[in-house]
This record gives sequence, C-alpha cells and structure tokens, in this order.
Amino acid sequence: MSTVDTAPRRRWLAYALCTVALWGVWGALAGLSAQRGFPDTLVYCVWALTMVPPALFILWRTGWQLDRSPRAIAYGLAIGLLGAGGQMLLFKALTIGPAYFIFPIISLSPVITIVLSFALLRERTGWMGALGIVLALVALPLLDLSFGGGTQGLGWFALALIIMAAWGIQAYFMKLANHTVSAESIFFYMMVGALLLAPVAWAMTDWSQPINTGLDGPWMTAAIQVLNAVGALMLVYAFRYGKAIVVAPLTNAGAPLVTAVLSLVFASVVPGPLKMVGLALALVASLLLVLEPERPIPHDA
Repeated sequence: MSTVDTAPRRRWLAYALCTVALWGVWGALAGLSAQRGFPDTLVYCVWALTMVPPALFILWRTGWQLDRSPRAIAYGLAIGLLGAGGQMLLFKALTIGPAYFIFPIISLSPVITIVLSFALLRERTGWMGALGIVLALVALPLLDLSFGGGTQGLGWFALALIIMAAWGIQAYFMKLANHTVSAESIFFYMMVGALLLAPVAWAMTDWSQPINTGLDGPWMTAAIQVLNAVGALMLVYAFRYGKAIVVAPLTNAGAPLVTAVLSLVFASVVPGPLKMVGLALALVASLLLVLEPERPIPHDA
C-alpha cells in the first residue's frame, strides 16, 4: 500500500517542480519580446503554435491514442479556451488599467481553484499544507504588487476579476478532467483551444507600429514561449497525480520565485521591499507544500 501511495506523490511533485522551473525561466525571459519590438498579441500567436510540438509528441508516445469522446473534447476545449480567453482579456485590461493592480488580482486565481477543489472534489490537506496554501496566497499579490500613476476608469477591475475566475476555474477543470480523460488528450484539446483564439490576437495587433520580424522577433519569441508550453504540459501531469489545492498554489508561487532569483543573478535586478517579503513567503510556502505528508485523495464510486 505504501508504494502505491508514494509513487503518485513523487510523480506530481516532479511534474510540479518542472512547471515551476520552466515557468520561472520563461518569466525571466518573457519581457524580451516586447523590448525587441515584437507585440504581445503576436507573442500569443507564437505561443499557440509552440503548443503544437509537445501536444503531438506526447500523442506519438502513447500511440496516437486521442480520446475523441464528447466529454474529453468539452473538458479539453474548456480548459484551453479559459486559459487563452483570459489572456485575450488581459491584453484589453492592460490597455485601460494599471498593471500594478491588475496582476496582483489575477495572481489570486488559485483561491478559486482551492475553493472549488475543497468543496466539489473533497480534497484535504494537513496543517503544514494548509499553512503553505495560506502563505502562498498572501505571497502571490506581493510578488506582483508595485505602485504607479492614476487609473483609467474601473472597467479594468471587472476584467481582472473575470481573468482571475477564468484561470482559477481552468485549473479546477484540469484536475477534474484528469479523473476521466488522459493527460495527453487534455493537452491536445488545450492546444486546439489556444489556436482557435490566435486569429483574435492577430486581429488585435496594431499593425501601424513597426514589428520586428528578425531572429530576435518571432524566432526568439518561439524559443521563449516553448518553455511556457512545455510548462503547461507538465502542469497537466501534476494535476493528474496531485491535489489541485496543493499543485495550484505551489506552481503559482514557485515560478515567480525562480524568476526573481534569475533576474537577481543575471540582471542584478533587486526586488523592492514588498516583493522581498512576497519572495520569502513564497519560499516558505513552497517548502511547506512540498514537505506536507501525502494524504489519500478520496475516490467516488
């Protein structure tokens, strides 16, 4: 019985840490595209395309066994469209509101995941995991919080809440779908959902501005965004083997921690006092979530 219980733990943790590492490096590099004259809307299009190789690779590894049931398609597309749709709304929100308020609100998406998983999936954790979850939720807004000028109305606030809900529900569905659908099929339909919204991002692009089409434009962007895509794949596997109430806060708090360390080491960017507090809380939260003894996940008949 012990080997059955500990093997899944090692698997979810390995996948979650891969997500943290990949998203952490991606976070440290993601801003380079805009700095080199490649707009965020086209970054989205490139990211959607980088989802294709890992999706096809894992299908090939499993003998092209794609679940074509209506349930698999519905779950996969819902997960993909919630994530991609949130990104589309984020483009809009950032044009009318302050990023220093928008990102802290969005960072609380794990709250939605935790509440849904606790209430509907009956997931539970011990005191160490519970403390880790609380510290992660406190740390997340601090990691993104900064101060700036005035705002342009409050429409951005509603959009930020919608994005937070979309990404929180997306993570919940990712866990729910893994009960009945293969991770490979989930990710394939996530890829389809991302591609479906690529024309929207293309149409939102301001073509009147100069766009970098050189090696440090779309090609560099692809090299950066593939980290995001593979990280998303690892996240699907982490949700498959682990509890959503642990995986969601761990990956959301751990990745910014890696980004901050890399920015400090390679770019000598020293975080402000609030971010330092957030980083310290994220580190403690991540350790608590990793060290929390595994508890069996309840299974319904």
